Amino acid sequence: MSGFSGCESCSHFVWNEDLEEYECLVDLDEDEYARLLSDRSAVCPFYCNDDEYRIVRRQN
Repeated sequence: MSGFSGCESCSHFVWNEDLEEYECLVDLDEDEYARLLSDRSAVCPFYCNDDEYRIVRRQN
């Protein structure tokens, strides 16, 4: 799923040391994955912003 824009900032997109590449940890079945790949304008419904300072900004 690395073809989506924004994957680099998603908390599900992590480095796999064994494969030496980034991978998405979201567990999709074949149909879900095919649907996401077929729609170029699709936004990943599993995107989770990896902004660790978000909570701190809310507190201030």
